[in-house]
Amino acid sequence: MATSPTEVRPHKTVSHAEWIEARKKFLAKEKEFTRLRDQLSRERRELPWERVQKQYLFEGPRGKETLADLFDNRGQLIVYHFMFGPGWSEGCPSCSYLSDHFDGMTIHLAHRDVTLAVVSRAPYVQIAAFKKRMGWRFHWVSSFGSDFNYDFHVSQTEKEKASGMAEYNYTTMPFPSDELPGASAFLKDAEGAIYHTYSAYARGLDILVGTYNFLDMAPKGRDEDGLKHTMAWVRHHDKYDSGYFVDAEREYEQPRMADAADHSCCEHG
Repeated sequence: MATSPTEVRPHKTVSHAEWIEARKKFLAKEKEFTRLRDQLSRERRELPWERVQKQYLFEGPRGKETLADLFDNRGQLIVYHFMFGPGWSEGCPSCSYLSDHFDGMTIHLAHRDVTLAVVSRAPYVQIAAFKKRMGWRFHWVSSFGSDFNYDFHVSQTEKEKASGMAEYNYTTMPFPSDELPGASAFLKDAEGAIYHTYSAYARGLDILVGTYNFLDMAPKGRDEDGLKHTMAWVRHHDKYDSGYFVDAEREYEQPRMADAADHSCCEHG
């Protein structure tokens, strides 16, 4: 079943005075939500930390980098775990949708002592080619050959694949893909010790998607009702066209594997 965005449903129409009354009533709920969100953010910052003991090595445009290097001389680091596995023909459309928001904010984060880095398990040669295609500038490195993705539970181990269950979002569940998304926060102290302070997965990443926040203000919202996979409508930004439609029955599909000639790099760590 192919669908286009839904038609506008009949809706109650009122006078301006009634509109203002309804809006003020809803504003009270919005203010309460804002206060609760501020409280939640404070509690998030008060969570205990764990020291990162393992040494991780990444590869990117600067060559080999450690986790400490990713801080780029700042005290705080946020890593976005982008779904892009070894041999995939392209990165995940949903992660790409989210990553379209990154470039504009990195300069602002830097001036609050925060560096953003994107990490995927695909070898860097794959990352570089896809990044060029998408026109992105943010710092994106490969964790291929390290335990980083497995330790932060965004990639399935061979044992998990065999069992059909994997640890994700602080529970054990079926993994619908070899890779899943997440975001992790780290702090580096004056002595160079690194601490893992927070990680979020699944709907915990929703707040990072600026487009969704705009859609939530639009009359029809996200317009995802009836979609088996809510993000089935999302495309890589170079794949939207005038013939756009959504298959409401489509489930999440991992990007196909590239031709053998395109991912020979994956045979090397």
